[in-house]
Amino acid sequence: MNKVLYIQASARGERSASINVADAFLASYKESHPADEITRYNLWEANLPEFDRAASNGKYAVMSGADIPDADKEAWRRVLATIEHFKSFDKYVFSVPMWNFGIPYKLKQYLDVIIQPGQTFNFEDGQYTGLVTGKPAFVAFARGGEYQGDASGMDFQKPYFELALGFIGFTNVQSLTIEPTLMGGPDVAKAKTNDVIENAKILAANF
Repeated sequence: MNKVLYIQASARGERSASINVADAFLASYKESHPADEITRYNLWEANLPEFDRAASNGKYAVMSGADIPDADKEAWRRVLATIEHFKSFDKYVFSVPMWNFGIPYKLKQYLDVIIQPGQTFNFEDGQYTGLVTGKPAFVAFARGGEYQGDASGMDFQKPYFELALGFIGFTNVQSLTIEPTLMGGPDVAKAKTNDVIENAKILAANF
């Protein structure tokens, strides 16, 4: 049995195109992998640690080989618990909308918590090495406009998120993008979403 972590970064619930696609992907996946366990992790409902001064102090104490100050131990413990939860899964599914050309701040906060030296990556001999390896990921991206051609330079959503996954060790990342969900009107958005859902169902069978 494999454990699948489904991270929802959209705040829009059932109105979210990225969630609709990710849900369809997982429904199809469950049909072909009935024994696997799927855990939904809604970043808008989760009690994410703040990566504040205390957490930062803990991080730099560990990096320098020093003892973590007592006042900072709880903050660092919460960071490590979040990382361990993330790493405990075998496969990952993400629903990621575009916010202001990038990703939602809750997802950025989550990445800032889990991307830590010695936990999800190492730096040795001048080289970065990801530590979350051998695990596949599927990402459903959605954005209100279209970011192809000349507009691709405005896309800090998909390139950044895929870079972050690659940095911590993911090499098997599949993604589908729904666009435009706003600029073309509701009929275009519905048609685009439905097309991507069908493709997601196909990908899910071999995930």
